Amino acid sequence: MNFDFTEEQQLLRKMTRQFVDKEIVPNMRTWDEQGSFDPAVLTKLADLGLMGVCIPEVYGGSGMDYNSLAIVCEELERGDTAFRTAVSVHIGLNSLTLLQWGNEGQKQRYLIPQAKGEKIGAFGLTEPGAGSDVAAIQTTAANKGDHYVLNGQKTWISLCDTADHFIVFAYTDKSKKHHGISAFIVERSTAGFSSKATKGKLGIRAGNTGELFFEDVKVPAENLLGKEGDGFKIAMSALDNGRFTVAAGACGLIMACLEASIDYCHERKTFGHEIGKHQLVQQMIANMEAGLQMSRLLVYRAGELKNKGKRNTRETSLAKWQACDFANKAADDAVQVHGAYGYSNEYPVERHLRNSKAPVIYEGTREIHTIMQAQYVLGYRKDKPLDHMLPAWPYEPDEQ
Repeated sequence: MNFDFTEEQQLLRKMTRQFVDKEIVPNMRTWDEQGSFDPAVLTKLADLGLMGVCIPEVYGGSGMDYNSLAIVCEELERGDTAFRTAVSVHIGLNSLTLLQWGNEGQKQRYLIPQAKGEKIGAFGLTEPGAGSDVAAIQTTAANKGDHYVLNGQKTWISLCDTADHFIVFAYTDKSKKHHGISAFIVERSTAGFSSKATKGKLGIRAGNTGELFFEDVKVPAENLLGKEGDGFKIAMSALDNGRFTVAAGACGLIMACLEASIDYCHERKTFGHEIGKHQLVQQMIANMEAGLQMSRLLVYRAGELKNKGKRNTRETSLAKWQACDFANKAADDAVQVHGAYGYSNEYPVERHLRNSKAPVIYEGTREIHTIMQAQYVLGYRKDKPLDHMLPAWPYEPDEQ
């Protein structure tokens, strides 16, 4: 085991942190208050090569390893969850899914411009009546020979108004239940497609989240991802990648809470002492630090399995569950450390608390991950080999 970051990874962290401190942190209070998402940030991330950080160079990316993606997500969420979410969806859920399941034509047409940041990718799985129960989706795709006709609705879709390409899941044969779900690459410009942002969210207010609508949307047959009926497998493998980025981002949120709390502990005095001198405040600081260190170990272990090209559903599930719970608790404690000021947006910790709740829910609720982990331990759940594995790092073209 090697717990050291490479020099390249250390430089990546430094570069991303500097970007966050310059481009995101100074604007976040305003963006959060206004509920506005600034796509220009994604363009600037692309200029740094971060919109394709772990995508192979042959497909337009920076060619770094999967733990480098984790580093980027950590540092972005240290600024705000909204921008980590954007990268999670664009890279974790969409681009890595194209890398894993797409044919060469699809990679050339969609993955390369996404890795360069010229186009933005998103992911359409959740529906009003289908969250954890994926098989309950109602969206359909009728096979018309040279094209499919999609009808239905998706909700809670990040980058709904911003993305150019969507991986969308729909039933091609409802009689087969989850074996009848297929995946499609849908372009925003396709006739019959529309989107609408969701307002009034508790947190991640600077993120673009909303609904997608498909009204007789014609999708070329060549935009079928994998084979008909592969959709459920594709969705679950995509979630392995998405959950990895969410877990990494949770580490960043704990970092943000810890940094803000440390500053405040030295700034604020009560009973003649810095509040950091009080033992119950120290307990909250200690718990944040413990949560950060444990979460990082889980995240980077999952990343190393990805680097080796091994299944990591179990390890990623555990990392996502624990890191998001630790982040939620760290944010709650950070508000407590700040006292009444923690209840005001004069300090960032109230935003961190609001933001910390969503990752405990999306991409598998804590309850779903609890059940998954118990099933693994009891022997009720085993991961079967996939038709297409996420390629190991460094990338070798003949692996696919």
